[in-house]
Amino acid sequence: MDKLMTMRGITKSYNIGLENELEILHGIDLDIYDGEFISIVGQSGSGKSTLMNIIGLLDRQTSGSYDLAGTNVQDIKDDELSAYRSRKIGFVFQNFNLIPRSNALKNVELPMLYAKVPRAQRQERAKELLALVDMEDRMGHRPNELSGGQKQRVAIARAMANNPAIILADEPTGALDSKTGRQVMDLFHTLHEKEKRTIIVITHNMDLAQEAGRIYEMDDGHLREV
Repeated sequence: MDKLMTMRGITKSYNIGLENELEILHGIDLDIYDGEFISIVGQSGSGKSTLMNIIGLLDRQTSGSYDLAGTNVQDIKDDELSAYRSRKIGFVFQNFNLIPRSNALKNVELPMLYAKVPRAQRQERAKELLALVDMEDRMGHRPNELSGGQKQRVAIARAMANNPAIILADEPTGALDSKTGRQVMDLFHTLHEKEKRTIIVITHNMDLAQEAGRIYEMDDGHLREV
């Protein structure tokens, strides 16, 4: 497998240079290969959300190097970062983050709209993705007309819209009951095995983490493979 992501010596500090300076991440090293399914598990305050934000290009590290899909992330200018992120990272959040006034089809189209994909092309791909997650019969429904599990399926379809290098899922079953959560995890396994997607799941739940091929544990800003 080709290496997709390399992190070396990643630190993250706040209030730099002040008396109350605080380092949250302490020299993180992480390698992820194309097509892997990995999990990062840790309790609240362990630093996993900070690391997730850096992996997902929502924040920048204080020091260390991060290479994603052959690009040194430090070389990407701030005004170009959002576009790069939309092409390389597909996000799935605990609370779905769907646009309330838009139906399922429009929600899945949204990342492609930002990427300036032509209308006919993005509609066709959105329909294909909704069919992939068994939501083709709900594409005209708004989020308030969908169950939690259905919302998450739409969110997963949206995450794949721009064919990203990584699907980054933050507590993807956290707002779901156990049965629906199981269905969502089964969908991730299908995407990993049949679609060859690279998936990173961030969670506090070790049972959930153990479904991944490799498990990393965050503890007090340090990362180790379990």
